[in-house]
Amino acid sequence: MLGESSEAKGRPKLAIYDVEDKPPMPQRVALGLQHVLAMFIGNITPPIIIASIVGLPPEDKIYLIQVAIFIAGVVSLIQAYPIGPIGARLPIIMGTSFGFLPTIISIIKVYGLPAVFGSAFVGGFFEGGLGLLLKKIDIRRYFPPLVTGTVVLLIGLSLAPVGIDYAAGGVKAPDYGSLTNWGLALLVLAITVALNVFGKGFIRISSILIGVVVGYIVALAIGKVNLAPIATASWFELPIPLKYPMEFPIGAIIAMLFMYVVTTIETIGDTTGVVHATGREPTDRELSGSILADGLGSSLAAIFGAFPNTSYSQNVGLVNFTGVVSRHVGGVAAIILIILGLFPKLAAVVSTIPHAVLGGATIAMFGMISSAGISIISREKMTRRNLIILALAIGVGLGLQFRPDALKYLPDVLRVFLSSGIVSGGLLAFILNIVLPREEK
Repeated sequence: MLGESSEAKGRPKLAIYDVEDKPPMPQRVALGLQHVLAMFIGNITPPIIIASIVGLPPEDKIYLIQVAIFIAGVVSLIQAYPIGPIGARLPIIMGTSFGFLPTIISIIKVYGLPAVFGSAFVGGFFEGGLGLLLKKIDIRRYFPPLVTGTVVLLIGLSLAPVGIDYAAGGVKAPDYGSLTNWGLALLVLAITVALNVFGKGFIRISSILIGVVVGYIVALAIGKVNLAPIATASWFELPIPLKYPMEFPIGAIIAMLFMYVVTTIETIGDTTGVVHATGREPTDRELSGSILADGLGSSLAAIFGAFPNTSYSQNVGLVNFTGVVSRHVGGVAAIILIILGLFPKLAAVVSTIPHAVLGGATIAMFGMISSAGISIISREKMTRRNLIILALAIGVGLGLQFRPDALKYLPDVLRVFLSSGIVSGGLLAFILNIVLPREEK
């Protein structure tokens, strides 16, 4: 029934379909659509949040959503079907990175949106360079679980206030904190948690998407959805290169470079996770190709007005859950995303999701990021040395993240760099891990 499977060829039993296997087309489409559903909300939420922070008009918000979907598809397609050395030849699904969000917000506050695109463009090439140097430099050696886990934990904790602001209705909303907003947010959160805990298979994987859809229907029924942007949006439109200008302030670039190191480590982990389903370790070619696609894909994203991309861990989980490691399934998912990204009407529908509905989803997503950080840190023994590193990184990182005015007398270069809790806290953890002597066993 499954056709020619990996098991039939004597391959590892964990993989029902190995990398080069081609499931029957109906299965391929269904499995590809499942990948899209698993990453869709995570992909569109960052541009919605950033558009709201900047105060962009509805048509720009729609465009940011459209191009986020389109670029995710393009870079995912390159991961499945490489261009030269760029791409892993694996079903690695890409999407807009939540990890960059706090740093992007810090850059916007100091330099504005053009600096985000400019620094992201430069940073993508930097990550691509790391991909080329991977065979000579083992980046993972400098980022043990204590450091990477601390960075991931800081990402989740830094985003927590954003989730609460959205659940309350969005910053500066006239009804900020109303019971209606909180009711919608808690409804979405309750559905998401219930389906994630008690659901199975597709239902569990799509718990966030289902929660948002139910919340949207309820919001529509009680008159909390403004449908005007849908009527004015065009049916078909190609993404526009350099629709938004780029600027290249050194402070923004330095902050971005640190985040690109972090996302490199994340991509290494996700690539390893995908290949794990086949019972082997990734090759240098696969790791290098995945990082090159990640970095250069983010540079491409900046050209079209999208934000940095990264590999999506939830889709890695989907690969291991289903045992389908076929890159051709990843290719189908990518094509679906590209097609969806060409229709602004769809982006317009997404743009009308009330902040409170997204808030219920983001609270869950940001909380899971924090939990993932704790899980990574727990791989290390919590010695006195490691506790000190964790305490200082969290204390300094979050302190500067939530009180950026404490740095107002510093030059802009240092201010934007240090006011990102992920950058300041992560860098401190990185330095302390190198400097502080390890305790004798």
